[in-house]
Amino acid sequence: MDVYCGIDWAEDHHDIALVNRDGQLLARRRISDDAAGLAQLLDLLAEHGDTAEDLIPVAIETPRGLLVACLRATGRTVYPNPMAVARYRDRHTVSGGKSDHGDSVVLASILRTDIGFHRPLPADSELAQAIAVLARAQQDAVWDRTTAHNKLRSHLREYFPGFLAAFAEAKHGILRPEARTILAAAATPGDAAKLTAAQLRALLKKAGRSRGIDAEAARLRDAFRAPQMRQLPLVEQAMGRQTLALLGQLNAACAAADDLEHAATESFNQHPDAGIITSFPGLGALTGARVLAEIGDDRSRFQHAKGLKAYAGAAPITRASGKTKSVTHRKVKNNRLAAAGYNWAFSALTASPGARAHYDRRRDDGDRHAAAQRNLFGRLLGCLHRCLTTGQHYDENIAFPGTPEKLSQAA
Repeated sequence: MDVYCGIDWAEDHHDIALVNRDGQLLARRRISDDAAGLAQLLDLLAEHGDTAEDLIPVAIETPRGLLVACLRATGRTVYPNPMAVARYRDRHTVSGGKSDHGDSVVLASILRTDIGFHRPLPADSELAQAIAVLARAQQDAVWDRTTAHNKLRSHLREYFPGFLAAFAEAKHGILRPEARTILAAAATPGDAAKLTAAQLRALLKKAGRSRGIDAEAARLRDAFRAPQMRQLPLVEQAMGRQTLALLGQLNAACAAADDLEHAATESFNQHPDAGIITSFPGLGALTGARVLAEIGDDRSRFQHAKGLKAYAGAAPITRASGKTKSVTHRKVKNNRLAAAGYNWAFSALTASPGARAHYDRRRDDGDRHAAAQRNLFGRLLGCLHRCLTTGQHYDENIAFPGTPEKLSQAA
C-alpha cells in the first residue's frame, strides 16, 4: 500500500490525514465521532484506493474506543501510537507548534517511514477481547477495593482502633463480610460497646457465618467493651458518619470485584486456550484470564518467547556505552501482565517442585527475591509461549528437566 492514514483522536471529532509514500499530503478532513463520521472516513479511504484486498493501514493515538473497534472490524491493520506523536513531531517542525491536523499528518508519516518498528493492534478473537475487558475491569475493581480498604482502615485508626484490633487476627481483616456487617450496625466505639451477644450473633448470621457463632459473638463483645482511647462525643459521631460513607465505597468495590471475577472466569473457561493456560502450576482461572487478556490469542503477535518476556517485563534490559555496561530489570512493560506474573510465579513456588528449585538456584546465585521471582516468571512465560504455539499442555519434566535436587545444585 502506497497510502497511509493518520487519525488525531478527540472526544467529539477526529482529524484525518492521508499521505503517500513520498510524504505528499493527499487529503485532510475533520469527521465527527459518530456513524456519519465513520462513513465519511471509509469513503475517503475508498477514494484513495482502499479495497477489501488492499486495505490502507491506520495510525491513531488511542488503542480503544468505538472508532478503533469499527476500524478493526473492517479487517485493516491499526497502529495505536499514543506516545510516538510527541517524539516524531520534532521531525516535521522545530518551532514547537502543535495542531490536530499536524498530529494527524505526523501519525500518517510514522507509518510511511517506520511502519516496521511499530506494533499493530493484535487480531484477537472476539472472545479474547471480551475476556480482556472483564479481566482488566476485575483487576481495576481489586485495586479500587484495596484503596477503599486502606482509606477505611486509616480512618478507623484515628478514632476506633478497637475495631481493627478485634479483627486483626482474622483472615482478610475488616474485608471480611462479618466485619463490614458489624461496622455498618455500629460505626462508633460507643455503639459497638452497646451491642449484646444476641445482637452480635444475629449480625454474624446475617453476614453468612455458620460456625462458632456463640464463641465469636462473646469474643467480639469483650473486645468492643475493652477500655480504649476515645474522641470527643460529637467528633466521634461525625467520624462514624464518615466511616459509613467509606464503608459504602468498600462494599461497592467488593461487590464489583466479586461479580466481575465470576464473569471473567466464566468467559475464560469458554476459551480454547483455557485448558493449556490452567495446566500451568500457579495459574487458576482468574489469573489465567488476566494473562490471556494481555497476551491475547493472536499467534502472530509474539513470534518468539523473547518478545513476550520483554512485553511482560520479565526480560532484563542492557545499557552499554563505551566501557560502561549495566543489566537491569525492565521498567517499560505491560504492568497488568507483570502484576499477574508476580502472583503466578509466587503461587508456582508451592505448586511446582521444578519452579521452586529454579527459584532457589537463582537465590543461591545472588539474586534477591524480586529478581529471582521475575526470572522464574520469564521461564514460565517461555514455556507458556511454547505450549500455546504447539497446542500442548504443561509438562513438569519438560519445563524443568532433571530432578529438583540437580536443579538446585546447578550453577
